[in-house]
Amino acid sequence: MPASARPRRFGPVLVADLALPPKAAAEPAARAWLGAELGVDPAALAIGRGPHGRPALQLGDWDCNWSHSGDRLAIALGEGVRVGIDIERPRARPRVLELADRYFAPGETAGLAALPEDRRADAFLRLWCAKESVLKAHGRGLAFGLHRLCFDGFEDPAAAPRLVAMDAALGAPGDWTLRRLPLDGFVGMLAWHPAGPRFSD
Repeated sequence: MPASARPRRFGPVLVADLALPPKAAAEPAARAWLGAELGVDPAALAIGRGPHGRPALQLGDWDCNWSHSGDRLAIALGEGVRVGIDIERPRARPRVLELADRYFAPGETAGLAALPEDRRADAFLRLWCAKESVLKAHGRGLAFGLHRLCFDGFEDPAAAPRLVAMDAALGAPGDWTLRRLPLDGFVGMLAWHPAGPRFSD
């Protein structure tokens, strides 16, 4: 979908896809949209930070996350869930398999290697966004380790990859829901799980 101020619903999560002016900071734009959706003055909207830098809405059971790449900003807002979102602009990646071998699980690297060369970069990016969206929802981010959660089905450009295994600290694969975001010119993934103490930062 082209950049638009109208949010799109994915289950319990609203996602906004906004244009971000050159050199503009993402957080003020995210705060403005969140405040409008929640009926709160953006300047008064309390957004804290978790121990690992994850934004945290301090408003009831609401949660938010955002991601920006190039001139696009995607914002996720949900109630009763923890959300993570990641978008990336595709670009040439001549070292896809080398990067996968360094950061991904062995089975994922093997899956990428089995694809025709002209499909690897896009599959790599779908997998990267899926992993980052989960880790952003959890609160640890990339430093937790991309190899500590495993997906299959990333070969299909029309679907979200399937989460099949993960470190126990992230919960169980069945706790998570992932959705592909249909963004024109970008790859995007959304992840969420039920909120609760077992998923605290």
